[in-house]
Amino acid sequence: MTHVEAEIADQPQCWARAAALAAAGHPALPGAGERVAVVGCGTSYFMGQAYAALRETGGQGVTDAFAASEFPTGRSYDRVIALTRSGTTTEVLELLDGLRGKVRTSAITADPNTPVMSAADDVVVLDFADERSVVQTRFATTALTFLRAHLGLHTEAVEEDARRALAEPLPAGLVECGQFTFLGRGWTVGLANEAALKMREAALAWTESYPAMEYRHGPISIAAPSTATWMLGDAPVGLAEQVDSTGAHWIEGRLDPLAELVRVHRLAVAVAAARGLDPDQPRNLTRSVILADA
Repeated sequence: MTHVEAEIADQPQCWARAAALAAAGHPALPGAGERVAVVGCGTSYFMGQAYAALRETGGQGVTDAFAASEFPTGRSYDRVIALTRSGTTTEVLELLDGLRGKVRTSAITADPNTPVMSAADDVVVLDFADERSVVQTRFATTALTFLRAHLGLHTEAVEEDARRALAEPLPAGLVECGQFTFLGRGWTVGLANEAALKMREAALAWTESYPAMEYRHGPISIAAPSTATWMLGDAPVGLAEQVDSTGAHWIEGRLDPLAELVRVHRLAVAVAAARGLDPDQPRNLTRSVILADA
């Protein structure tokens, strides 16, 4: 078993621990009404997108998500939350340093022995979800679970869905597809972006991601019998029929959307294996991006 396979399989247990931690309360978590920005890079940025949509639509306050390198420094927030598995990512550390004394900052990380511990005002350490893999799976979903639980949006049913996602066979014919599109709505747009990234990283697959309603506005032209379109969350009325009419594989999200992402993790590993790739050795990637001249 590869490292990433072992980490994928451990997600339900990690989610339960994260939910319990959130229930206990933490000074790093924003209060209702705070203006919040969530920042990260790559996977962490996409988890931030999902959380921002959940928090704002849940009436907790203005919540935006940005790639750490693109944070609008002229905009006013009560708190900035940085998601960083490694605690060493250059863009995140530079941003936190620039915000010191101007706005309260929180960080959610996996490693307590890294610079982010002193770079942020408040830190949450999810070391039980740390990973040996370059390709993120369980840390990302555990961090989002921690944040969802604080919003009151995590239940044991989500963990049960994750166990189903690990146990049930993948849809037939997917591994052989040459192109994959992932769709989301609201908070699951971030999950769709992350699903596409996982397939690129682990399997070098041709993938795209879109808000579901945008898929009709051009991207559906790529749909064909050799492609797959996977919906995370509830699909817009009529979209499944439109995709089916192209001959493409349509995958309806039946589980909690975060558990659906676990199914995508499994697909990424399966496609990698079919192509003779090692998902523990993704091409051109490192566990953390540290810029030497920063």
